Amino acid sequence: MKGPDAAVSASVGPRGDRSTLTVLLLASTLTVMAGAVLVPVIELIRADLGLSSGAAGLILTAHGLSLAVSGPVIGKAMDRWGVRGPLAAGLLLYGVAGAAGMVVTSYPVLIASRLVFGVGAAVIFTGTTLSLLNLFDGAARDRAMGYRGTAISLGGIFFPLVGGALGAISWHAPFAVYLLGLPLGLAVLRLLPDSAPHPVPGGGKPRRLFSVPAGVLVLCGLQFVASGLLYGVLVFLPLRLAEIGVTNPFTVALFTATMSLVMSVVGLGYAPLRARLGNPRLVIGSFATWTVALVILAVTDLPVLFLVAPSIFGIGMGLAVPALTLMVGEQVPPHQRGQATAVLATATFTGQFVSPLVLGPVQGATSIPTTFAVCAALAGVVLVGLLVMYRSSLRGGPTTPGPQSGPGPQPASAGPAAGGPAPGRGGAVGQPEPEPERAGPG
Repeated sequence: MKGPDAAVSASVGPRGDRSTLTVLLLASTLTVMAGAVLVPVIELIRADLGLSSGAAGLILTAHGLSLAVSGPVIGKAMDRWGVRGPLAAGLLLYGVAGAAGMVVTSYPVLIASRLVFGVGAAVIFTGTTLSLLNLFDGAARDRAMGYRGTAISLGGIFFPLVGGALGAISWHAPFAVYLLGLPLGLAVLRLLPDSAPHPVPGGGKPRRLFSVPAGVLVLCGLQFVASGLLYGVLVFLPLRLAEIGVTNPFTVALFTATMSLVMSVVGLGYAPLRARLGNPRLVIGSFATWTVALVILAVTDLPVLFLVAPSIFGIGMGLAVPALTLMVGEQVPPHQRGQATAVLATATFTGQFVSPLVLGPVQGATSIPTTFAVCAALAGVVLVGLLVMYRSSLRGGPTTPGPQSGPGPQPASAGPAAGGPAPGRGGAVGQPEPEPERAGPG
């Protein structure tokens, strides 16, 4: 078995690997664009339709609810029938349902369109993640996942700027950006390999509708916490800045954009960091940086430290997004990757949806600094749990396999003889043995 330092060529194969990667990365940005492009015009929508602040907020978050609910079913379908067709259909649905806001003037119809739109977003999140896991191996897969994290974070910077520019025309205009899903859907049909779904070991069909290892659920729990902490910063940092007199919208945007920019840079370096340290260390490092950043936000009144803290938080996000995705994909055999990545999507967007609902009452009963302190305590508790969980891996080094040091138990049938996971590289035990490494999509 090759160690994590084994290099894999990045040369472009005869099937247009680079073009396929580009399309998948562009499609990956659409999930963050789902709400980000509307943030600059949400107040205009609220005023024009005569909505309360809560009702207006649902325009930004309703798609997350339908995404979380439909994700596991979509993942199961992709495991059964493959990725290319469903992903193309999801992109087309995303474009049509998202662009409905260009002409809709009724709030109930707008919310209904956002719920349908969320189903398309669920297909995109699961389909792009699953495609990157299936089409790339070894160091090429690590690089692809790092690029994915960078693309997502850059989308978090770019799309609000586009939405703001179009919002100067009309609050309906930013909805036109969702039409990007249409050409990307056609590109997926043209470029994505029409690979058959992975066979179930033994030639049978899965007996249960959903069956993922307990380790995947633990990793998805970590993703849920990560998403909740991220949205805690995004929601309450502007409010905290207002308390110290920083209210200019462009200046406030710079504070949050710094986090996305740092995340983008860190994502580009994910592959060598994973090879050197292993994914468990990177996830532990993520929660350590989040704890530090949140403590700073809880105790400081200095504007410069409010710029430093999001930067530190962005380091952790740049590490955690690709690391957790790969750990989930490597915890299961290929025929279960759709289910596993769909559960990851559900955890991600449920965390985003729940975060303000949970932290809002905390802030109302105490203060914003106390809310950040609560978040720091949560990150610290998870950090301690991870240090205990991975203590044997941390002593043995990033390439040392050991019994069950990955998160959660593995099913008895998940060993190599059954086509399931075996101890993997990068220090995360409970992952499958890497497939034969190749340069890019097959």
